[in-house]
Amino acid sequence: MSLTLHTALISTMVIVSAADGDMTDREFNTIGEIVRTLPVFSDYDEEHLLEDARSSMDMLNSEDELGGIVSKIKAVLPKKLQDTSYALACDIAVCDGQLSQEELRLLEILRHGLDIDRLTAAAIERGAAARFVRL
Repeated sequence: MSLTLHTALISTMVIVSAADGDMTDREFNTIGEIVRTLPVFSDYDEEHLLEDARSSMDMLNSEDELGGIVSKIKAVLPKKLQDTSYALACDIAVCDGQLSQEELRLLEILRHGLDIDRLTAAAIERGAAARFVRL
């Protein structure tokens, strides 16, 4: 799969969603909502989302190691979107109200692979937790 800026961001969300072996409806719906509403996706054709998500899953199921996939994502993203990519990953990780060990591990791999410093990562993670809190 050849990544574009948009597919790199989508891949980030998909690999976090699939980290625990189960992409929930809530996670996929949240990915769709993010694609529909965030300015970074304003020129993305939403009709390609299902196909791009499937391609991301295929990439995850291929022989590539996770670190290699993260390297491919980082290579496509400008520096200013690396924090955004991590924020999207955090949103997907917490949107279903449960954070698995696999998702935590993948977030750690992303944080290191995207060169997100610890303080920035903590702020992004806290913001995601606050946005998706449930009563």
